[in-house]
Amino acid sequence: MHGAGNDFVMLDLRGGAEPPSRAVTQKLGDRHFGVGCDQIISIEDPVEPGTVASYRIWNSDGSIAGQCGNGARCVAAWVERELQLPAGEPFVLSSPAGLHEVLPLGKGYYQVAMGVPSFDPRQVPLGAQIEHEALTYPFRDFEFSAVSMGNPHAVIVVPEAFMADVMEVGDAMQISPLFPQSVNVGFAQVVSRNELYLRVYERGAGETLACGSGACAAVAALVRRDMLDRKVSVALPGGRLQIEWPADDQPIRMSGPTAFVFQGELIV
Repeated sequence: MHGAGNDFVMLDLRGGAEPPSRAVTQKLGDRHFGVGCDQIISIEDPVEPGTVASYRIWNSDGSIAGQCGNGARCVAAWVERELQLPAGEPFVLSSPAGLHEVLPLGKGYYQVAMGVPSFDPRQVPLGAQIEHEALTYPFRDFEFSAVSMGNPHAVIVVPEAFMADVMEVGDAMQISPLFPQSVNVGFAQVVSRNELYLRVYERGAGETLACGSGACAAVAALVRRDMLDRKVSVALPGGRLQIEWPADDQPIRMSGPTAFVFQGELIV
């Protein structure tokens, strides 16, 4: 499946099937010797009351991921189809980052409540103890804002997103001791108060065509800096996402497309 070009191998592990080993996730994620994807996502039986399913996420290098916004929408589409849920009715999924209310919008589009962004350096996490109000600070010759969406993000404002040194800066950020669990690095170009261009260099996957949690993180960080309104259209290389953050203490909501590409049986 994919969501705005961010692609996934979805594994049906309902009924207590064992999760894939690191070697299997690496093989699946390899675009030359495997299926090829940005992340591998397991769909599993519900573990929380009131949910219809749970899921876990692995990056293509085999490392564990805490959140994936485009993946959450793909899980929603898969679950709605496989469980034959009532069309248009909301439901709840559980992920490593918590519970997510899903609203089907029709024609393969879904809105997912992604949780309340955290700017607490302990939650990102950051390898530095700094005040909550000082989360934009220098690193090399640029500044970034740090935010957690259940996974760590650094957001850098750039004049032109598609001219940014994504790989060079992304690699430098990901090995920085400031980010002990590495980091997803977003390069954000503010077009207007309700439109953003964004590229994201993801930990464990490199640059992807879209990053849902990265879009949420970028909007949250720049709303906090009074550079954006609370309803923003985010253009990424693979498509557009709609991000809404009604208030600081409310979940940020992401809407966007999903697509089924092909399906098969994994023999290991």
